[in-house]
Amino acid sequence: MKNWRYIVYAVVIVLAISLPFYTGAYHQHVATTILMFLTLALSWDMLIRAGQLSFGIAGFFGVGGYAAAITYLNWDISPFLSIALGGLAAFVIALVLGFAVLRLRGMYFAITTLALAEIFRVIVRNWSSLTGGPEGMVLPSTIFGGDSAQIYWLLLAIAIATIIVSEVFQRTRIHFALTSIRNNETVAKASGVDIFKYLVLAFAITSAIQGIVGGAYAQIYGFVSPEGSFHLDFTLLPLAMALLGGMYSTPGPVVGGLVLGIVAEYLKLQIPYGHLLVYGVIIVVVILFMPKGIVGTIRERLQRR
Repeated sequence: MKNWRYIVYAVVIVLAISLPFYTGAYHQHVATTILMFLTLALSWDMLIRAGQLSFGIAGFFGVGGYAAAITYLNWDISPFLSIALGGLAAFVIALVLGFAVLRLRGMYFAITTLALAEIFRVIVRNWSSLTGGPEGMVLPSTIFGGDSAQIYWLLLAIAIATIIVSEVFQRTRIHFALTSIRNNETVAKASGVDIFKYLVLAFAITSAIQGIVGGAYAQIYGFVSPEGSFHLDFTLLPLAMALLGGMYSTPGPVVGGLVLGIVAEYLKLQIPYGHLLVYGVIIVVVILFMPKGIVGTIRERLQRR
């Protein structure tokens, strides 16, 4: 059974890598967008495995985008290095803030991360000398000269790397530590789990992933702005994807990202100013009628059979 699973994984990877050879620029752009949000959804899921509900995805996404744009414009570096520095900036900020905010739990932590995202946006909006202020910053060129196939492969590489990190979280002692923290912190502490260390580790790593995606977004589109880089889409849509696919696993956000990513593209064409409302409805419906998501529900029914 496991051998068949690896064969399926290999086939999916080959099809994903070869997608630009049998699709046009539009479909490659859609696939790139799906990979971007799918990666954000998976990073969010990696943190919630410890029971920490974060609404700060857009905050660290925007931080990574601005860090990549600022370093690229002011230093003589490659676009790839600027993307990596965007992830590093998000990692360092999350590491520093984690020592304070990770002492909070539940909705207190969720509200704090939402506030942090807004604080980041206000800072970049008002620090005009560094960030360009409300107008944002425009890069002299886009990565790969705007070639849609190479941009797709870049996001695919980031997504695959995130999946690997998620599997490390899922298949090592980190999984048992985060799961025990989510289930019962008192028991976890009594069992010798360093709760604070694992929470800070998960928060910093997932924020770094969000920063990398934000840096890639800045290089792909060639600009950053307070409203664009910190948009609510970068928080709400990844949450909806993870909830739809199923939380606490790698396949859940991936499946949810693929399904909802295709639906989201259709909704943007049909109701460009109302698609956020549909995302909210999806979240409510999934929580009420399919709390384990698509993957969790399928697994449960297979186990019953």
